[in-house]
Amino acid sequence: MIESALFLLVGIVLAWFGGEMFVKGGVGLAHWARWPTAVIGVTVAAFGTSSPELMVAINAAVDGLPEISLGDVLGSNVVNIALVLAVVLAASGMKVESDGVWRDWTAALLVPGIMYLVLLDGWFSRLDAAILLTCFSAWLWLVITQARQHAKKQPAHAQRSTPYKPGFFILAGLALLIVAAHCVIRGGKGVAEALGWSPFIVGAVVVAAATSTPELATTLIARMRGHHDVGLGNILGSNVFNALFIASTVALIQPYKVNLPEIQPSLIFGVLTVLLILPSRSGMIRRWRGVLLIGLYGAYVLLTLDRNAPHP
Repeated sequence: MIESALFLLVGIVLAWFGGEMFVKGGVGLAHWARWPTAVIGVTVAAFGTSSPELMVAINAAVDGLPEISLGDVLGSNVVNIALVLAVVLAASGMKVESDGVWRDWTAALLVPGIMYLVLLDGWFSRLDAAILLTCFSAWLWLVITQARQHAKKQPAHAQRSTPYKPGFFILAGLALLIVAAHCVIRGGKGVAEALGWSPFIVGAVVVAAATSTPELATTLIARMRGHHDVGLGNILGSNVFNALFIASTVALIQPYKVNLPEIQPSLIFGVLTVLLILPSRSGMIRRWRGVLLIGLYGAYVLLTLDRNAPHP
């Protein structure tokens, strides 16, 4: 237990420094490409900070335990908003300044419903994975198309800066975030095993919280540096990436049966959390929503633990 706690501590420290470098590189890359910072958040940052979930998913599929990866993906989507973003909102609120947020908010809202429909037959097949990947490709194409249209409207001299320095910071930050996630996952699994929890609980609660460490570090640092759109875009993009791409990757490797009652809490809370971060007409997301989201996360954990009895 002590060794697991040390891994958790090391992971948190590395995640902080990695997030600092990742945000710095992402903002620099956005300036070079003349893309909105929100687009970097919803693509580069989101895909990068979701890499731990991807590694967990592939390893779980190869090891014949896809339930852990599905629990991680669905649980991470709840954690990203009801815990990661909620902490930032509860501290100071957030001002939404990008029109693209509405596009990504809508996508994140639709994702749980799409997943429920394809899994309604109780089986995650390769056809289901193909459907989800098609939806993901359509969303990504829309994001990039709108970003390129935005770049054409910017002054040409804005593209003169070099991409090498931002690229270095992105790669170095991503490397630290991956190592940090590995440490946190190892520590979290050790704690879970010591408590005798079931595989699904390990995925939906422990591993989900652990693999969301990069999102937490990136979102907090982006907020501290005044880059609201990077943090919010990171959360929304990660949720879309987790459900539509990572979950599909697992099903392509190994189709498997799905227990709908088992995953319903994660899908329901996934919808509720996205609804709670709907920006007002002024673009503000108030502090009280963060407090409410944290309470909602507590309810999610309790319901998940209640639905999934631990091993004897």
